[in-house]
Amino acid sequence: MNRIERVNDFVIRFANVNGSGSASANNLFARAIFRMGIPVSPKNIFPSNIQGLPTWYEVRVNEKGYLGRRGGTDMIVAVNSQTIVKDFIDVASGGYFFYDSTRALPDECKREDITVIGVPLTRLCNEAFENPKLRQLLKNIIYVGALSHLLDIDFSVLTSSIELQFKKKPKLAEPNIKALEIGLEYAREHYPDACGLSLELRDITGDGILMDGNTATGLGAVYGGATVAGWYPITPSTSVIEAFERYSNIYRIEEETGLKKVAIVQAEDELAAIGMVIGASWNGARAFTATSGPGISLMSEFLGLAYFSEVPVVLVDVQRTGPSTGMPTRTQQSDFIATAYASHGDTRNVLLIPCDPAECFEFTAQALDLADRLQTPIILMSDLDLGMNEHLSRPLKWDDNRRYDRGKIMTAEQLDTIEQKWGRYLDVDGDGICYRTIPGAHPTKGSYFTRGTSHDEYAAYTEDSSAYERGMIRLLVKWDTAKTLLPEPHIKIRDPQSKIGAIFYGTSTHASYEAIDRLEKHGTAINTMRLRAFPFSKDVIDFIDQHEIVCVIEQNRDAQIRTLLMTECNFQPDKLVSILHYDGMPITADFITDRLEKRLAEKFNATTVENVATGGIA
Repeated sequence: MNRIERVNDFVIRFANVNGSGSASANNLFARAIFRMGIPVSPKNIFPSNIQGLPTWYEVRVNEKGYLGRRGGTDMIVAVNSQTIVKDFIDVASGGYFFYDSTRALPDECKREDITVIGVPLTRLCNEAFENPKLRQLLKNIIYVGALSHLLDIDFSVLTSSIELQFKKKPKLAEPNIKALEIGLEYAREHYPDACGLSLELRDITGDGILMDGNTATGLGAVYGGATVAGWYPITPSTSVIEAFERYSNIYRIEEETGLKKVAIVQAEDELAAIGMVIGASWNGARAFTATSGPGISLMSEFLGLAYFSEVPVVLVDVQRTGPSTGMPTRTQQSDFIATAYASHGDTRNVLLIPCDPAECFEFTAQALDLADRLQTPIILMSDLDLGMNEHLSRPLKWDDNRRYDRGKIMTAEQLDTIEQKWGRYLDVDGDGICYRTIPGAHPTKGSYFTRGTSHDEYAAYTEDSSAYERGMIRLLVKWDTAKTLLPEPHIKIRDPQSKIGAIFYGTSTHASYEAIDRLEKHGTAINTMRLRAFPFSKDVIDFIDQHEIVCVIEQNRDAQIRTLLMTECNFQPDKLVSILHYDGMPITADFITDRLEKRLAEKFNATTVENVATGGIA
């Protein structure tokens, strides 16, 4: 048998039971690798968030820095009897199957092309610990201890991590460290040289951090000046608000009174939540909410009100698969059309598209500026993978000299100097953005009646068709202004002569770069563009125009970004080739590589992807 033998380059998957306490052990494992200076990408995979059902935790280790899912599994740690047969089948040929050998393997589990490693986790735990409540938790720590031998993990990193975790309660650290030692000694005695996967100390991660996107988003809202959050709990967006509250308790406390300088209000539903945000923003506060796919449809009518009455609003959409009756714990990039045109009538909403926690932080703060500047809804397009999983990211940075951009707000002094009649919806600068006032800024001036589309330039009620049309045309001017203010796409030209391009965004980014690196080694150079915002800038149009074929890589069934590119930029369908992934799991580099090879070979009548490069295309 040819064993897989790799250093700092493998995929390990933990098969657990939801609610069994495995999260702490798996997190300890991933963070130990990070602390050894090795790039690591851990991902929770929950087919369901119901307690007692199966769950998996996949860890990608790659010292070259590829952080997306690779595809395939080199080792599986199977501690869930419900899925043990499937897990056994899923191990790559030459890989390793680690299981709780307190019970014998099922008869179906017979393979000669993998290494089977049995550690009696349950028996060892029962023999060492009397407290039944601790046994389930510590059984997971025992397998981390065994892996420390099998994979050559620096044991001191594990013990110091536990000591740090229980710094305030050192007695709780003792049984955890004992469990680690039990696993280590058993594996050392029974499997002295069973595993060809190993870890070696590196100094690659530098000042990088491990953080989930929802935490970074909540912190970005604090730094961006948000003081009001109206929300309704929905997986997977709830932890955005929880993070905002947690960091507000640190950074938004009045020193003299001890009172929190924010308002966080749980509403009775999503519609009420966005209504609270609109009311707070109209009154001059910086306000936001967070939701997921089902919440978008419920909020859409109020989003339309904010769009047409031009009230700043920030919405965080942590995308997932399906509606509330679907799979709320799986990920997809499936809300782009719904958010881009949310509401009824002719609306176009600004979308920001981060790809890592650092951008979640930066884009959330920027969204609050853009909402004030453009006086319109700004929607941050995260997803479950980015929001709830930890990602290796550059550190979060903030310029203490930065000042919030409140946009065109008339002060009392400015209102006093106006000689002509002030018009709330009157464009005096030609950028489509009008001046607004904050209630109470002036004792007698600056008040206006806010409503949706049935108003003229002076906020007076009207059913006049020409006034409506003028307002709609001005909103298109604002739309063009928005294109100049948004994050620019990231473009990489690998070969100026190549006629093949690829577009991707958000959590498709890392796996896409890895796949395209693989194809370049085979002689096919593909230039890339990572989208970071909608509406699309001129750079997006130019990039597509410069290539004969552009592959659009997306994690949804209906090619939503491709549709937006055709709708907004008038590209023909045959110019844009779809690479679509929509099984609810984070996309893999293997999947993208395979689909790119097939689609390009089909497109250019080549037998293999290598022939594409010699066919006058690349």
